[in-house]
Amino acid sequence: MASANHPTSATGRAPAERGVIARFASAYGQEIVIFFAMIALFVIVTAINPRFISPENLNTIFSGNAYIAVAAIGMAMIIITGHIDVSVGALIGVLATISGTLAVSGYPVWVALVVPVFVGMAVNAVIGVMVAYARIPSIVVTLGMLSILRGGLITVTGGAWISGLPPEFLIAQAKPLGVPAPIYFMVALTLLAAFWMRYSEFGRSLYAIGGNPEAARASGIPIERRTVMVFVIHGAFAGLATMLFATQLQVIQSTVPPNLELTVITAAVIGGVSILGGTGTVIGSTLAAILFAAIGSALIFTNVSAYWLRAVIGVLILVTVMADMIRRNRQGRA
Repeated sequence: MASANHPTSATGRAPAERGVIARFASAYGQEIVIFFAMIALFVIVTAINPRFISPENLNTIFSGNAYIAVAAIGMAMIIITGHIDVSVGALIGVLATISGTLAVSGYPVWVALVVPVFVGMAVNAVIGVMVAYARIPSIVVTLGMLSILRGGLITVTGGAWISGLPPEFLIAQAKPLGVPAPIYFMVALTLLAAFWMRYSEFGRSLYAIGGNPEAARASGIPIERRTVMVFVIHGAFAGLATMLFATQLQVIQSTVPPNLELTVITAAVIGGVSILGGTGTVIGSTLAAILFAAIGSALIFTNVSAYWLRAVIGVLILVTVMADMIRRNRQGRA
């Protein structure tokens, strides 16, 4: 019999326990949905084609797309703050070319890996200043930067391939303890960013800025400085993503990866980051990036045209945005 201090319901759970579960489900609802969708996908496709869970394919899903998940961490922060960056794909293409050029020019490997991170931070600092202080919408600034980076890259390199990369440069091909290195990077950066966003004053302020800029300014949050800083941090994550992207193959093509910026933005949005700002987590964006890779692989293993992947992602975007709008309307009426 339940005591008077701990009454239970028909479910057998005490109110306090239900409260914890409800808060967790409310905070990580989208992440939970994506996680179980991923589990269901693996179970169904494996039943159709057991080769889907072969070590080689799992390596492709988790390791080959880790750079997208890392880039989506920074993008999630940008969208949570109420902005967007459509130039990230072009930036990663430029940074990969810089990294590969330094590596084959005889510079130390650490220089070839670190310089792109600082270049990414510098480029995004320029974007952040224009957005924060010149009051130019981020979509306009980053569209301009997209054209500058893409046009400049093709003009300078002509789309040539960079080969002859030193073996020690190819860190994405390493397998410490039998696990591909990109997975370590992806998991560690996701957890660190999630902890920082949840528990640091800076991280919490980004939600305030994206959710209600006027209230954030009234509470003393330096919106302009924080906006510049979040773009700089986003640039750092783009540089780290480049580190994984540029070192996974024996060659680097000096072009912008097709549709990469859309994939990164979509991972953040479907991962639960509201396109209107103020809500979401970087854990969701990482899970969504992995889900995209799993869906793409599943289509191949079930003999369905891979072109359907874009259609599936499009449907997911519409459903996610509609669900976010419904949730916001309910909160507004509450």
